[in-house]
Amino acid sequence: MSRLASGHSFNVSQRPRIWAFGISRLRDLLFELAGDYDERADLRVISRAYDDAVLEVEAAGARRPDVIVAGGSNAAYLKMRLSVPVVQISPTGFDVMQSLARARRQGERQVALVMPGETPQEVRDFVSAYGLDVIFSSYRSAEDAQACVQALRERGVGAIVAPGLIADLAQAAGIDTVFLYSHASIRRGFETALDLAEATRAEAKRRQHIDNLLQHLRDGVVALDPSGRVEAINRRLADALDIDVARAVGRPLAELVPDLARALPDTDGDGLASIRGVSYLVHRGPLVGDSGEDGVVLTFQESRAVERLDRTLRSKQLTHQFAARYRLDDLVGESASMQRVKTLAKRYAKSDATVLVLGESGTGKEMVAQSIHRLSARREFPFVAIKCGAFPEALLESELFGYEEGAFTGARKGGKAGLIEAAHRGTLFLDEIGEMPLPLQSRLLRVLQEREVVRLGSTEPTRVDIRVIAATHGALTERIAGGTFRADLYYRLNILSMALPPLRERTDDMMPLAVALLMQAVRREPRLTARIRNSEAGAQVLAAVEAVLCGYTWPGNVRELQNVIERIAVELADTETPSGQIVPLDVRTMCTIAPELFVGDSNARGSRADATTLRERSRHVEADQIRAALAACNGDRDAACRALGISKTTLWRKLNAVR
Repeated sequence: MSRLASGHSFNVSQRPRIWAFGISRLRDLLFELAGDYDERADLRVISRAYDDAVLEVEAAGARRPDVIVAGGSNAAYLKMRLSVPVVQISPTGFDVMQSLARARRQGERQVALVMPGETPQEVRDFVSAYGLDVIFSSYRSAEDAQACVQALRERGVGAIVAPGLIADLAQAAGIDTVFLYSHASIRRGFETALDLAEATRAEAKRRQHIDNLLQHLRDGVVALDPSGRVEAINRRLADALDIDVARAVGRPLAELVPDLARALPDTDGDGLASIRGVSYLVHRGPLVGDSGEDGVVLTFQESRAVERLDRTLRSKQLTHQFAARYRLDDLVGESASMQRVKTLAKRYAKSDATVLVLGESGTGKEMVAQSIHRLSARREFPFVAIKCGAFPEALLESELFGYEEGAFTGARKGGKAGLIEAAHRGTLFLDEIGEMPLPLQSRLLRVLQEREVVRLGSTEPTRVDIRVIAATHGALTERIAGGTFRADLYYRLNILSMALPPLRERTDDMMPLAVALLMQAVRREPRLTARIRNSEAGAQVLAAVEAVLCGYTWPGNVRELQNVIERIAVELADTETPSGQIVPLDVRTMCTIAPELFVGDSNARGSRADATTLRERSRHVEADQIRAALAACNGDRDAACRALGISKTTLWRKLNAVR
């Protein structure tokens, strides 16, 4: 490993870079000791001073030294013109005493002690204590040095104790000289430089670590000193402000971005600011140091990102609470009408448009709604269902729209999110939509139009991303005519629609559905599992009462059938039979279990009246479906007939039947 007098360095990474500047005698002394530090530092000795030394450092660029070592006025000069730390070689007290003693031994002459800057008081005290006759002098630059030597010569000084520059000038002027620096003072300068370099590198590493953290933050961050100057800024914010990171540090933020500085919060807390047309949530907090508050730190969050995070958190918190249980496969039935329902459910699941499900009570409207949700892109998010006719108006309003703290007497502390907010990114199912009070219909209409909800007691809207499925068992057109349902809400809901057939109109599905319901009841009844192990066994149990089941009008539809099957399961569980033997249910037992299925002549008229009412309802539901198909086909009757699978004659007949 070599060290060249020209000052060229070898490249050794990871070690502190120290440059020692000196000329003449100081340079020689620096070279004598530099080799002792090869293992500890990348140490260069450079024969430059003043402006030449400054140019040498500036030309190094990124390879500039960590610390500079220099002596006398050269060190003072470099400190003023470079940002690199400079260690000034200072003579020790022993150096001064020894040098003065050597100068005195050379003869009875006037001795001068020349030092860069003011002579330290301890040196003056030392000279006074020993009764030495010494002239004190100082210099600050090369020009001062020349004048200083000339003045001392005119005073008849015979010997000068001084650093290298003065010593060289004095020797040229014929004055005896004693070089002030020793090996000890040089070593002390090198050791100080090493300590400073290690501390500087540690601080730089710490700052780099902090800077790396800042650069990886998703938010924009800037730290300001007490005067508002930028101490640190990450690239995300610098790019948003369209400023250069290197140029920003050290400059006032108000000068870099005047408009932003005026929009920032004056006190600690949150505020809103706009940067180049983008809205940001700005948080201001104190920077606290050992001496108290040392400035402020500002974080910038893009408001759209905050909204997205809020929506995601709301969805994740509520997904487990509101989940759809039913799938399309849970809809039992292979009749043409049920196949049509399943086809529409699959088709509507691909869309995000609002769906209106029409059908009598118990036909499975919520099962269809859940099936559509589970087939849709919203399947991972909440399915929130609410029966609009099950709550008083005031309670329904707070349940749907939520409320703020203090909105009314008894309001929960902190407020409460409504079911519309709970359905964010998922599906909101509004059952019995026709029962919703008129005032709430207006608020619901705004939610559907603006996709935002305002809680009770609040003026701030909350954005929601929901898909709405509504259901009704009655004809909404009649309610519109009666003034109990808004026409504009009807048209907003009736974008996609489907009508579920009543059970009496799909007798082909009666037995498969009854067997499926029986198997569900068997799984909940341990006493039946050994006898009725599968669907074939269930079909054998119900075979004898098929005519009874198919001959009944089922005003309660599948829900009523499920109730009857539950009674059958309880009866079977209490009936003693040989182990493993299947005993079919007979008509007599069925009459005892469900007498409503065997109405006599005395009740026939009432039954026919009920059936007539149900038929009328069915006709209205069909008419609504036909009108929806015509609207979807832009009034094209042929296209509507093809979509519904009926003829034009049937279309007009069904529409005229409800006029």
